[in-house]
Amino acid sequence: MLRVICPWPPGAANDALARLAAQRLNEKLGANAVVENRTGGAGLIGTNAVLQAAPDGFTLLASAFNTAVMPMVLRGATFDPERDLEVMARTARAPLVLAITGSRPQRTITEVVAAAKANPRDWTMAVSALGAAGHLASVEFNRRTGAGLEFVTYRGAQPALTDLMGGSAHLLIEPSFALLPAARDGRIRILAIAAPARSPLAPEIPTFAEAGLPNFEFASWYGIWAPRGTPAAIQAQVNQVMQDTMRDPAIVARLTQQLLEPVTESIPETRAFIRAEISRAGELLRSVNYQPE
Repeated sequence: MLRVICPWPPGAANDALARLAAQRLNEKLGANAVVENRTGGAGLIGTNAVLQAAPDGFTLLASAFNTAVMPMVLRGATFDPERDLEVMARTARAPLVLAITGSRPQRTITEVVAAAKANPRDWTMAVSALGAAGHLASVEFNRRTGAGLEFVTYRGAQPALTDLMGGSAHLLIEPSFALLPAARDGRIRILAIAAPARSPLAPEIPTFAEAGLPNFEFASWYGIWAPRGTPAAIQAQVNQVMQDTMRDPAIVARLTQQLLEPVTESIPETRAFIRAEISRAGELLRSVNYQPE
């Protein structure tokens, strides 16, 4: 049996992409793959389970951006993501958006920053998980705007969104697919998308550049890893299955409707991408003297 360990709860994109990977590995390789949600520790519990597994191809990690930056933000994360894990594929990406609770009147970033500076105790920025792409984007938002927002960390996107909808949290930067349904219901408002251009699926949302923050581009991304030493032939096999999956027109259509962008990369391309992401995150965290929690 092949275990696909997802270190996040069911229902989010990490889990959905883990289940898609397991399904396709079953179909293409007859792998009898099952998903295990091993949650807790901001993703560290599930990640450690993979780090400690035998490198025989029967244990995979389906996770996200957090995996690459975890040692920078969590004191308990002592592994090196480039040395101690074998990256097999990147599967999808999702641009981030900035949302505000519907109970607040502000409708632009300029208005939010002015209000936060005037009354800093009245504003909090929800963070779905330490090391998530939204966490890094929130750090950059504070740095670029000088808003001085207090961060409140949650155990996943759903509880953060619940508090945002209820008004006990005021701002949240999270992948677009997670927030658009609530925005369309009017419970929150989306102020900007952290992408180079507006999304054709949500053309009413301005980019951060249009909202006054040029070059503010962040996306979450998702991938498949294995324990260090997993045979190269197995890595290549999984990579090919995932590339084929993300080229499947039916899969592309399904993910696109959820504001997830399929990714098809070779293993060397993904390694280079992750190396650049680690460098960018490190520079940002050092610039604000961030200390792991």
